Amino acid sequence: MKHRPLALLAATLLSTGLVACSSPGEQNAGGPTVLDVWLMRDSVSDAFQKEFEAGFEKAHPEIDLRIQIQEWEGIGEKVTAALASNDAPDVIEVGNTQVARYAQSGGLTDFTDRVDDLDGEFWLEGLAEPGAWEGRQYGIPYYAANRVVIYRTDLFRRAGIDATKIRTRDQWLAATEKLNKDGVQGIYLPGQNWYALAGFVWDEGGDLAVQEGGRWKGGLDSPEAARAMAFYQRLQALGRGPKDSDESRPLQADVVAKGQVAQVIATPGGAGVIAQKNPALKGKLGFFPIPGKTADKPGAVFTGGSDLVVPAAARHQEEAYTFVKELTGDTWQTKLALAMSYVPNRTTLATAVASDPGAAAMAVGAAHGHATPNTPQWAAVEAKNPIKDYMTAVLTGRDAATEAARAAQSLTTTLNSGS
Repeated sequence: MKHRPLALLAATLLSTGLVACSSPGEQNAGGPTVLDVWLMRDSVSDAFQKEFEAGFEKAHPEIDLRIQIQEWEGIGEKVTAALASNDAPDVIEVGNTQVARYAQSGGLTDFTDRVDDLDGEFWLEGLAEPGAWEGRQYGIPYYAANRVVIYRTDLFRRAGIDATKIRTRDQWLAATEKLNKDGVQGIYLPGQNWYALAGFVWDEGGDLAVQEGGRWKGGLDSPEAARAMAFYQRLQALGRGPKDSDESRPLQADVVAKGQVAQVIATPGGAGVIAQKNPALKGKLGFFPIPGKTADKPGAVFTGGSDLVVPAAARHQEEAYTFVKELTGDTWQTKLALAMSYVPNRTTLATAVASDPGAAAMAVGAAHGHATPNTPQWAAVEAKNPIKDYMTAVLTGRDAATEAARAAQSLTTTLNSGS
């Protein structure tokens, strides 16, 4: 993806009204400092937002907090423009894999010297790693979400399978094969669920791409990735998922709601969508972490979620840091996790979601979470996504080694195109 110069992009978006018209960092005459914050749609509920605002302003009466909820669509260019302007908000929520893109521009505040103060040693790696750029920490982990196995408790019970005892891939395959009969799909797994494949690659000790001598090299042609794809192929065959599409075509929640599907890989929120589409399934959906190669360690997962960043142009840096420290601290992380069924930003708070089965299953996987390669060019990879093409090619019978080499070369070319 080519990025327009920051100044030009800022001017373009300001002229079209895409940057907020309020004046971040303004001071009420004789009153508290106004702190403008952008949070993303659905990252907080209305109730949580009101509770946090009241609690924060009571603890910090010198700050008048103003939170604006932003939409995900088009947010990349809007943030880029804000960072290049003199009218930036004080704090911005960004997707964890977007931080490198913004840090590369020089538009973010460096928090490296405050990591210890924020208990950074306990941060989830899948949030902390992409929040860093060239050895400096710009993004502060906010919350995480990752995929788990959502399963039909009634179908498992009928098959005599105890989900709590599925700890390894081999056990998972055996259970899925047992479920995959009499009109029931053992698992609904679309052929292009590359997030799931990435977890299997990491389990094997490989990666989607690695840096060598300052340049990126695609990793799908490695022996580790080959083993991961072979496992994916075995698992995918125990259902009737399409080989040439992803979770959105068709929406996998629709498939699970309409048919006899024993399992699906999704974030726990997917269970609510399924039950909404088919109320008869309410109370019949459970969760367990994606199994690992061995029983002592759950499967690796792609960690989605958000980081908080402070624009270098923000007028009130200390007040912004106070906000970040509060929202990412123990008290509000615990409240947020319970309110939104998220995984807290650090491993020491995993027990905070023990009462929420879906979030608890996520937390187990999140402790072994990963992020995509930390480079601004990853957005360009996802735009054309050779990983999906590779998966479909292998699943439809083409030579796995040839297709892996093709995909790896595509990753190599794209990831180095901005260097």
